Amino acid sequence: MAATRGEGVRALLWLSPWLVGVAVFFVYPLLSTVYFSFHRYDLFTLEFIGLDNWRYAFADSRVGQSALNTLWLVVFMVPAQVLFALGVAQLLTKMKSGAGILRTLFYLPSLVPMVAGTVAFVYLLNPATGPVNQALAWIGITGPDWFGSAAWAKPSLTLLALWGAGNAVMIFLAALLDVPKHLYEAAAIDGAGAWRQFRSITLPVISPVLMFSAVTGVIYAVQYFTQAMIASRVASGATDSAGTSFTPGYPDGALLTLPQHLFHTGFRDWSMGLACVHALMLFAVSMLFTLVLLRQFSRAEAAS
Repeated sequence: MAATRGEGVRALLWLSPWLVGVAVFFVYPLLSTVYFSFHRYDLFTLEFIGLDNWRYAFADSRVGQSALNTLWLVVFMVPAQVLFALGVAQLLTKMKSGAGILRTLFYLPSLVPMVAGTVAFVYLLNPATGPVNQALAWIGITGPDWFGSAAWAKPSLTLLALWGAGNAVMIFLAALLDVPKHLYEAAAIDGAGAWRQFRSITLPVISPVLMFSAVTGVIYAVQYFTQAMIASRVASGATDSAGTSFTPGYPDGALLTLPQHLFHTGFRDWSMGLACVHALMLFAVSMLFTLVLLRQFSRAEAAS
């Protein structure tokens, strides 16, 4: 009994740095956020108001709009980025020459800082002077208003995400190159075609990498902030001159994400209690999507 207790104490000692880190940087901030969500708080005054912040958050139309925009990014941008990265990586594994150059070209955009890359992308897609619309005009196609149109703003962000998918491409490329070659050779002898080999060999082997990319992509999309904020600001022509205040979401709220609304509520309106409600909603949505993805991948692995 004493030996077992001693082993437990030693285990706690080894785990103590992790336990302290979780307690200080996760548990305490989470409990504090829950506490402040029931208060009117502006960093100087604290007043208990019960569920008023929660009622206001669920009745606020901009919360609903930002949540729908964030959901759009999760449903469309994340799968597009994963499929694009997987397709490019698959193509690179089949190339006999020039693969090294293409790897570099696909990876370079991911090294560009977010702000600089977003600003450059907005100018590239400028409807009047951007080279993309000018190239489309040469072949008789009238280009859209991209970031200036509510219908095209989120697809434009998706194109930006595909342009910067270099990290995902490299991860998938490493996973594909690690698939045992003898499995493909045995399948080819049995008469399996390319699609059959991909579905029965490649996908099961790289499924952990697929799960990792999907889960991290969903978490990244739920927390999407910088690119949407910069694209909205640059496309609208807003400045930070005295007496002006930029409201995120241009055009017509199409680029307003939940993290942006949280930031604006907390650090522009100084409604920290309400911002805590938004943060808890963001946390709940992230956990929900992550658990659903993990469960789906577990089922797929069990079925295979």
